[in-house]
Amino acid sequence: MDKTVASADDAIHDLADGATLMAGGFGLCGIPENLIAAIRRRGTRNLTIISNNCGIDTKGLGILLANGQVRKMIASYVGENKTFERLFLDGKLDVELVPQGTLAERIRAGGAGIPAFYTATGFGTLVAEGKETRDFGGRMYVLERALTADMAIVKAWKGDRFGNLVYRKTTRNFNPMVAAAGRLTIAEVEHLVEPGQLDPDQIHTPGIYVQRIVQGAAFEKPIEQRTVRKRSA
Repeated sequence: MDKTVASADDAIHDLADGATLMAGGFGLCGIPENLIAAIRRRGTRNLTIISNNCGIDTKGLGILLANGQVRKMIASYVGENKTFERLFLDGKLDVELVPQGTLAERIRAGGAGIPAFYTATGFGTLVAEGKETRDFGGRMYVLERALTADMAIVKAWKGDRFGNLVYRKTTRNFNPMVAAAGRLTIAEVEHLVEPGQLDPDQIHTPGIYVQRIVQGAAFEKPIEQRTVRKRSA
């Protein structure tokens, strides 16, 4: 039952070339910083990454992109990363853009064992090209398929040795859905506690979804665009 591993490098030791990797976080908020850095050190290539976006050039998943480790990106937003733009325009990166709500539901469906679902989002646009469509009650819907991954990496505020996780505020974002959709899920936590120290009613991801848990260190928690109010006179 003890799912702890000694380090981020040990946690991702079996991530193979060509694997599909799903990552929690929203931009740079709630990203598994230590696990991403470990993947860069490992140098795994030809990854297909599923995440809301790819960070920025020098932070988050962007460091894997800059290191030539990513073959395909499935995301909803890519506007903060110049490396992403250059690789795509040069034909060196496959990209599948998905409306954000649809991406969230595709991941959630994957974790719930639902193979596909219909949504009205994207009908009549490029998003619907090549996909089955159907009329429900006079409105057209697009069939979207669920997403799963060989490995999922998430970041939590607290976790216990059984893999139960608690996220903090906006860092929850995509993390609970991603945790459920990985065939092998690894959680990076700020605080690793003993079983019984987490309030059962406050657990966001039950440990059954998590296979490995690692204590993170030296969190940078970068901010993409820092905006503050001017001091009042």
